[in-house]
Amino acid sequence: MLPNQTKHPLLGVNTHAQTFGQAIDTLFGWASDASGRRYVCTCPVYTLMMCREQPDVMRAVNGADMVTADGMPIVWLQRRTGAPQAERVYGPDVLDALCKATAGTGVSHYFYGGSPEVVGAMIDKLRARLPDLTVAGSFSPPIAPLGSAPDPEHIARLNDSGADIVWVGLGSPKQDLWMAQYRPHLQAPLLIAVGAAFDMAAGAKRQAPRWMQRSGVEWLFRLLQEPRRLARRYLVYNPKFILLAVREIGLKR
Repeated sequence: MLPNQTKHPLLGVNTHAQTFGQAIDTLFGWASDASGRRYVCTCPVYTLMMCREQPDVMRAVNGADMVTADGMPIVWLQRRTGAPQAERVYGPDVLDALCKATAGTGVSHYFYGGSPEVVGAMIDKLRARLPDLTVAGSFSPPIAPLGSAPDPEHIARLNDSGADIVWVGLGSPKQDLWMAQYRPHLQAPLLIAVGAAFDMAAGAKRQAPRWMQRSGVEWLFRLLQEPRRLARRYLVYNPKFILLAVREIGLKR
């Protein structure tokens, strides 16, 4: 663990309370460490709640080298329970910032997940803004449940690419379970799960305005965009989280 990381347990999940700049500095260092074998989970409310419901997800997330506060409710809970320095470390922002930081440095990026159309559009947009960005490759796996063992073809494809950072966009909690399963078999120094960041970077999905993100109501913006897919995620798990958070704050006073 680098000095600017502070592990901050919340509801049994080992989140890290840090500023956004500290997170990017740490990730840049890890991506540049050829001997490293690390993975990073971005943790919104839904992922935290999946950890509490599914022991395998809890093990995968707590096995990560960094668990970022992907949503403002996680940040607020970190701050209220003794981590005033905490800032949001949001998947789409991490993708953008780390690509900028590594452009021209030789650090190479691989994009795993999403549809071929989305990933292709995202890479085109990144290259247009960052001509010096090194892209090692991309792959859009079939939409299917995670297998009981890693796919040897996928391992070979990723290792043959020589990538330093593998961005994983499979959605939570599948992406967290995937990293825990594949991490021992991959040579890339750093795996980072970023949820819907591919869609947002490609322009396939709109991001909520910054004021909504800062206010913690980004969930409403996303729910209105995809009500059928996200209704249970937000309308069931957000209230459950609030009740647990109130209890957690009371216990830590």
